[in-house]
Amino acid sequence: MTRKQIREKSSPRRKASAPTPGPKPAQPRAVGSLLTDDDIYLFNEGTHHKLYDKLGCRLTTQEGVKGAHFAVWAPNAERVTVFGDFNGWDKGSHRLHPRGSSGIWEGFIEGVERGSHYKFHISPRGGGRSVDKADPFALYAEKPPRTASIAWDLDYEWNDEKWMQERKNRNALHTPMSIYEMHLGSWRRVVEEGARERSLTYLEMAEKLADYVERMGFTHVQLLPIMEHPFYGSWGYQTTGYFAPTSRYGPPQDFMTLIDRLHQRGIGVILDWVPSHFPTDEHGLGWFDGTHLFEHADPRQGFHPDWKSYIFNYSRNEVRGFLLSSAMFWIEKYHIDAIRVDAVASMLYLDYSRKEGEWIPNEFGGRENLGAISFLRRLNEDIYKNHPGVQTIAEESTAWPMVSRPTYVGGLGFGFKWDMGWMHDTLLYMSRDPIHRRHHHGELTFRSVYAFSENFVMPLSHDEVVHGKGSLLGRMPGDEWRRFANLRLLLSYMYTQPGKKLIFMGGEFGQSREWRHDHSLDWDLLDHPPHAGVQRMVEELNRIYRDEPGLHKLDCDPRGFEWIDCSDADNSVLAWIRKSDREGDEVAIVVNFTPVPRLNYRVGAPRDGVWREIFNSDSERYGGSGQGNHGGVEASPIACHGRKHSLCLTLPPLAAVILKRGAPA
Repeated sequence: MTRKQIREKSSPRRKASAPTPGPKPAQPRAVGSLLTDDDIYLFNEGTHHKLYDKLGCRLTTQEGVKGAHFAVWAPNAERVTVFGDFNGWDKGSHRLHPRGSSGIWEGFIEGVERGSHYKFHISPRGGGRSVDKADPFALYAEKPPRTASIAWDLDYEWNDEKWMQERKNRNALHTPMSIYEMHLGSWRRVVEEGARERSLTYLEMAEKLADYVERMGFTHVQLLPIMEHPFYGSWGYQTTGYFAPTSRYGPPQDFMTLIDRLHQRGIGVILDWVPSHFPTDEHGLGWFDGTHLFEHADPRQGFHPDWKSYIFNYSRNEVRGFLLSSAMFWIEKYHIDAIRVDAVASMLYLDYSRKEGEWIPNEFGGRENLGAISFLRRLNEDIYKNHPGVQTIAEESTAWPMVSRPTYVGGLGFGFKWDMGWMHDTLLYMSRDPIHRRHHHGELTFRSVYAFSENFVMPLSHDEVVHGKGSLLGRMPGDEWRRFANLRLLLSYMYTQPGKKLIFMGGEFGQSREWRHDHSLDWDLLDHPPHAGVQRMVEELNRIYRDEPGLHKLDCDPRGFEWIDCSDADNSVLAWIRKSDREGDEVAIVVNFTPVPRLNYRVGAPRDGVWREIFNSDSERYGGSGQGNHGGVEASPIACHGRKHSLCLTLPPLAAVILKRGAPA
């Protein structure tokens, strides 16, 4: 039996709507459809992940006539029309027609050209209120607060062949990943007339961002959601345009140029992507055809109490295909190197942020969202199958098992997971007065219990510098000198722990105030030596992290980490070894979490010989006091910490030192 026969046998047929009495409106031309029978079958099955080539508005020429093919999913509509500047915004003149029982309405309209503005006018069955909707598959949208979609194409000549060929190795578990997380609208802003600030455009940002990230040594840039969103203050997490980069900073090709420039400098691009919920704005996905089409009808499943937004119905095939296609779209059309999936925990648990009686158990009586689990597994399988050089990263804040393990062993299939536990424990510890840290030593050492249960990214993200939390620098205790020393210590500690690294913009130079999305970062702070010192230290940490295989090659492998001593709570000192799979790559890290210098402090050495101090966060170059080990120490044949040799060190105050055997001074 063919797919067409299976579809006709299994799909209920709907009668075509009766024509509206009165003058016959203009009709889209009855010419060839972009949708094949196979497309329809895969769409209704929920396995089509290239719907962006088939649905929405696609500029084309048919039978010598220029125009656009329109297609939209609205199975419960009585009538669907397209209106825009090409027809004087007449909501009744250009109807689409249903494609069998697929739920898709389609048609070709001549005269639509690149830059034409349009919307869908949808009249629901049963006489409900008609609504004007933006195109869910629009490639470009009006700049908010305007809400029309714009007919566009994605023609662009890429110049990142070298990066694309090398990407699989640059994104692998064994390679260094140091991620610079940023919000495009507030990284740098320019002052215009009246002292009003505006964001940089994609083109204005392209060279500036590439220059800065390359100089600082970050390997990847992670962008807060750039998909179109009506409310700027949502930072992009309330998405309406799952296939359109926000027009606030320019058209799609300008965003491609930004990505292209970063790739040409050897910098990967990660996009924050939000399949967990979407806003209730009338022009968006909610109540799309007069029914709860993309979202669950029951608010206990379909409405998010925290964000006052709708939740996708992951059990509906066509919704799954919509989201799968969105993720694939950014990878295939925009050369994105990784997708960071936001709020995974809210997708996995039916009772997430809900009280008893406010949620509906699954078919087995549990709280797991089986539809979301199935969707996430399919998402990861499809991405890694079709684009093996691309990574997926989960922001998952619970102890859900095997988030970053393959689906064939029961995992969710992500490549990485954010280590939210490390972030919370470490920031809590670092916010304490050092005199009390000896009583909370376990907040640091607990991570070693689970450090390799997942492939972790260690995030010091935007979430930690908003909503009254203050900046990273502002959360450090003590006077100015101690706050800067603590910040340098925090960053050094992160870079030397196993796992990939992530810093939100501003953290790399000690931004003083909390992040504000409508203001630029305080770049003038770099005129002050303590801030410039933090920035210089992060630049050198990125270099050391990249250059030392022992610090990155086994980031996700327990063979890459070994304690020297994790029990000296009285002195608040930790010592450990990082190593690769090659002898001679070992580095030793010793960290003093108090402002008291530790003189003649002995730690076990992995081997004999001279151990050079290749990094010291207390260096005067970074704004420190300059205490340390004069370039290096020779291991003595004195047993310590279960090792035959040991090092007698000076541990600087509130500082980390990295030592390597035989490394150049």
